[in-house]
Amino acid sequence: MAFLQIPGLPGATELILMVIVLAVYIGLPAAGMILIYNFLDGKRGYEKRISELERQVETLESELSDE
Repeated sequence: MAFLQIPGLPGATELILMVIVLAVYIGLPAAGMILIYNFLDGKRGYEKRISELERQVETLESELSDE
């Protein structure tokens, strides 16, 4: 922490404030975008899984009808 005592450089309080501001202005929007993407991707994942299960049911029904 000796580098924080060099004249002309921001002190610990200013650095902490800069990190908080950076987290608010960049971190929160990025986290929001990631959460929205994961939420929407989860919905698409269910649709994909349902279509795969429907395809499996069709193949099993066709196998049963062939026997």
